[in-house]
Amino acid sequence: MKVIKRDGTTVDFDSSKIVLAIQKANAAVDESERVANPGIEMIAQYVESKSQDRLLVENIQDMVEHKLMDLGKFSLAKAYIIYRYTRALVRKANTTDESILSLIRNRNKDVMEENSNKNAVMASTQRDLIAGEVSKDLTRRIILPEKISQAHEAGILHFHDADYFIQPIFNCCLINLGDMLDNGTAMHGKMIESPKSFQVACTVMTQIIASVASSQYGGQSVDISHLGKYLRRSKDKFRCKLLQETQGRIADDVLEKILASRVKDELASGVQTIQYQINTLMTTNGQSPFVTLFLNLQKDDEYIEENSMIIEEILRQRLEGIKNEVGVAVTPAFPKLVYVLDEHNCLQGGKYDYLTHLAVKCSIKRMYPDYISAKKMRETYAGNVFSPMGCRSFLSAWKDDKGEYKFEGRFNQGVVSLNLPQIGIIAQGNEDKFWQLLDERLELCHEALMVRHQALMGITSDVSPIHWQHGAIARLAKGEKIDKLLEGGYSTLSLGYIGLYELTKAMKGVSQTTPEGEEFACRVMNYLRAACDRWNETTHLGFALYGTPAESLCYRFARIDKEQFGDIKDITDKGYYTNSYHVDVREDIDAFSKFAFESQFQKISSGGAISYVEIPNMKKNPTAVEDIVRFIYDNIQYAEFNTKSDYCQVCGFDGEITINDNLEWECPQCHNKDQNRMNVTRRTCGYLGENFWNVGKTKELKSRVLHL
Repeated sequence: MKVIKRDGTTVDFDSSKIVLAIQKANAAVDESERVANPGIEMIAQYVESKSQDRLLVENIQDMVEHKLMDLGKFSLAKAYIIYRYTRALVRKANTTDESILSLIRNRNKDVMEENSNKNAVMASTQRDLIAGEVSKDLTRRIILPEKISQAHEAGILHFHDADYFIQPIFNCCLINLGDMLDNGTAMHGKMIESPKSFQVACTVMTQIIASVASSQYGGQSVDISHLGKYLRRSKDKFRCKLLQETQGRIADDVLEKILASRVKDELASGVQTIQYQINTLMTTNGQSPFVTLFLNLQKDDEYIEENSMIIEEILRQRLEGIKNEVGVAVTPAFPKLVYVLDEHNCLQGGKYDYLTHLAVKCSIKRMYPDYISAKKMRETYAGNVFSPMGCRSFLSAWKDDKGEYKFEGRFNQGVVSLNLPQIGIIAQGNEDKFWQLLDERLELCHEALMVRHQALMGITSDVSPIHWQHGAIARLAKGEKIDKLLEGGYSTLSLGYIGLYELTKAMKGVSQTTPEGEEFACRVMNYLRAACDRWNETTHLGFALYGTPAESLCYRFARIDKEQFGDIKDITDKGYYTNSYHVDVREDIDAFSKFAFESQFQKISSGGAISYVEIPNMKKNPTAVEDIVRFIYDNIQYAEFNTKSDYCQVCGFDGEITINDNLEWECPQCHNKDQNRMNVTRRTCGYLGENFWNVGKTKELKSRVLHL
């Protein structure tokens, strides 16, 4: 039998701890009120006889209290309760020792695996993680209202990023790169003027990214189209220099060939600078910048040809990969790439279709880029096409004083996510009860988001000059408050949600893909969206509904509910909840139908949404992937492939990495078993539950990519 401790860790049941606790309570009462050792052993054996797979430590203590009262030992039961209360006070006074020490000893699995771009073994990263544990402790015990803290612990909601909440920083943003490059910026008190060449512009951009990432906890995105003018500057500079050097002694066609060669070298070097800088720079919180490059060709862009060249080079280098320390080309986690499909590149005879063919090759081999349909996005966002932030959340449409839409230089204040399946489990199919509970919990989420907003109100631009004074977000004066950027919808506050599929199962007994389930799921989604719209009207802030791709939260909510409610078929028995509105991975549905069905929910989640499909190794059939890309353009706003493209980072083996008899991933060529040095499907899912093998099949993960 396993026991779930208060910090969420699992330990073996130990009856001696029950015996010790009762003995300590015995010492606090008269001898006539005590329980003799045989009675103590009987109580310990009673708890052990429950033979449940997992018990909460609070459940065990409740059993002990009830047994003491059954024996008529009321004074002893009272002493035991006081003992429990005293221990609770000790825990509340200091709740970080164990988590910090286990982190340093590399045993705190939850914290160490929380963030894909943090190497939790490194001293620099551990310094940030230690500070995060202190922040979470202070947030839980002191800063958050007690009912919000309790709701978080009970899995009613999730208060994201509590490990940074004690600092006056926000979630994620769209860096105003165009303004910073064109008008200059400053870092660490040093002026950086507008670049005179493409390669310098690339270097400045990566320095901006690292500096911005050091003063916020979420991701950031940059629009690559701002680099086009700098590639032209380099080309013009090379032409002038060539004309001066040759003084008309060579033919124009020869000069153009030399010029094209120099521009090509400049382009390759600049893009390589971006890739290597982002993957080697470490922010002050001990990690690579969580950055997204937005690859969008706009038909009215005067630098569209230069930007097409830049996008082609970015995709080409992503296809090649980046070599690790042993020289094997691997897929870098960052920068993430988001590629925009538009009329001129949607594989329907457009001028820039060649770029999309290259993007598809990357998807097949390297898992990125993501795809945005400009056509569908314009339908949702008043004709606008813009980048998601690093965490894949979107800003709401917002106009400045001139009536012009603005997206770059805006940000997200924070996220709170709602556990939908838990409401359905409690309501047990009763809709009246469900809507009442949903209203109560939405109000808790609203209050929690207002806590995030109030935490940022009143802070000055001095807390992060790169953001507030030097152009990443604004150009405020020193000492000026940022309050005006928190109000009026300029920045967003995101209401996330998990498990629409499981909620529908709990309430209707059917999948959301059935007519009855779809009708209910749509009602729920529209209700959540209406709540955000209502909050906007009453507060004049920027609340948005966010289909959060929070894989780890899918496991946390499911674990909490399983401990409380036990195994419920198709809900808690899987070990995970589906992400946001997604169709469960076990549903028999093809990629086209999945995207078509989920697209209706993306329109409602205007604060961000992404849909996934997993595809097998398609290296020999790229046209099938291109068919899906065409479908994305016409049917869904934002989508991504999870491609089964296994390879070993130690020896470079590019084939199927299998599972050995010890349930370990093992490279069949060099027998490497280091999971951190392999690219396998399991890294997206992490599932190692009871149903590990597919019956009658080769050693293969039964539950594919669970967050689908």
